[in-house]
Amino acid sequence: MTQTANHVASKSIVITGAGGGFGRLVSIKAAMMGAQITCADINPDAAAAVVAEITAAGGTAQAIPTDVTDLAQTRAAVAAALDAYGAIDVMINNAGTMPLAFFADHDAAYDAWVRCIDINVKGVLNGIVAAYDPMMAAGRGHVINLSSIYGNFPVVGAGVYGATKSAVCFLSESLRVESRGRIKVTTIKPTGVPTTGLSGTIINAAAGVGIVAHNMGEFGAMVAAMQEGTFPPERLDADNIDYASLAPDHIADAIIHAINQPWGVAISEMTVRAAGDHFVL
Repeated sequence: MTQTANHVASKSIVITGAGGGFGRLVSIKAAMMGAQITCADINPDAAAAVVAEITAAGGTAQAIPTDVTDLAQTRAAVAAALDAYGAIDVMINNAGTMPLAFFADHDAAYDAWVRCIDINVKGVLNGIVAAYDPMMAAGRGHVINLSSIYGNFPVVGAGVYGATKSAVCFLSESLRVESRGRIKVTTIKPTGVPTTGLSGTIINAAAGVGIVAHNMGEFGAMVAAMQEGTFPPERLDADNIDYASLAPDHIADAIIHAINQPWGVAISEMTVRAAGDHFVL
């Protein structure tokens, strides 16, 4: 069935980590479809820049400084959406960090691992808690949580990160079952998107071996060539079946697709891959 209706228009959407990466893209795309956006980010300048971009293009958005590890701040972001737009229809728990490292790297990685647990698990829980009561009171809502293929199965180099993303899956499915018929829940599982800022939080690049296995050499060469601008352009063309590396827009479009459904239709889980990528899980 061809979908022609715009189910994004007029929805009040709160997006954490909205100052960059997937959060920024979803904020802009949803706003251009008529949604009312609350950009929540720990970096107020980054959030304000996204809002300025949206409003300059005729969209509606507000920036709320938000540390997702703090429940009070997360609730304040939801309250701001309720105050400004009268509702919170969609809560997108997007903020995250990815400190890949081996357990042997604990001296260098431990603080980043603790922060990862706080943001990736506690931050998602805080987003769910903050949105839960107003959504239940309204009789409907939609929670979208960003997990990862790392949450599918334990691998070396991602003990902590993978555990946090597995926890996101557990939180999502528990919420879906408990609140069925009132809150829709979508779990998004990106594969590798090297051009997002998330890759900058990796502690030990060698730890990526857990997810790419025997493709590690070829994957590393691909990333290096992309950084140098020497990677074959045809393999960065999404119309090519051997498309090697997803652009962030593809993940953002998947999130928009999940939002752009009738209230009675819920897309529970999505994994988006480049057809020629190197990931095994």
